[in-house]
Amino acid sequence: MLGSATVYAGLVITAIGVGLAVKPIRWLRITTRTRGLVVGAAGALLAGVGLHLPAAESRVSRVDTRLDELAPAWQFREVHSISIDAPPVRVFEAIRRVRADEIFLFRTLTWIRRGGRQRPESILNAGDRESLIDVATRTGFVRLADEAPRELVVGTVVMAPHGTREPPTPQTFREPPPPGFALGMMNFVVTADGPDASFVSTETRVFANSSGARQRFAAYWRVIYPGSAIIRRMWLRAIQRRATRDPAV
Repeated sequence: MLGSATVYAGLVITAIGVGLAVKPIRWLRITTRTRGLVVGAAGALLAGVGLHLPAAESRVSRVDTRLDELAPAWQFREVHSISIDAPPVRVFEAIRRVRADEIFLFRTLTWIRRGGRQRPESILNAGDRESLIDVATRTGFVRLADEAPRELVVGTVVMAPHGTREPPTPQTFREPPPPGFALGMMNFVVTADGPDASFVSTETRVFANSSGARQRFAAYWRVIYPGSAIIRRMWLRAIQRRATRDPAV
């Protein structure tokens, strides 16, 4: 989070500096284009620092979920949650069935993520005929746990050495891969929160198993984090809408 905030603060300062280089503003004491360029350069330097900040490793202190079992250590993580006025069974079914077109801004943000390029169907280019979970597990993700109505866990290889072609399997996440890999896992956990209510959390963890992979993924993560966080929050809201409004879930 700190790294991403540093990167985007630097980019904003860079943009301001470029603007001041084009049109200096005296009341800001930026009276020459050169000073504007200095501001822009300082912003670019700050963004570069954010991209290269070290990523510390964290580890679970106790095992509460299947994700804790499968991904006990990580360097990159995000967690989001929501309360839903529906029982766990209904909510879990909604998790399984939500489609990409039900998630606000999903297609816009994934279009940006893939640079506007057309790609084969995947979680970054999902259609509206299948649930997003089904698309993901058919195109690069592995279903690692599906324990209704408690927890769903999926995983994927987010970074691999050049030339790696084997698709991931459940075994990929149970045995340490060779150096140069970064493995990502995401879960949804549903807990009862009253007679007909649930508390839902989703957590993403990424573990890079070499310093090079960690540095490369850190730069990528800090750029995509804001969009990723928005997608996760909108995904939870789509689950909430489906669980509370759709009689067929």
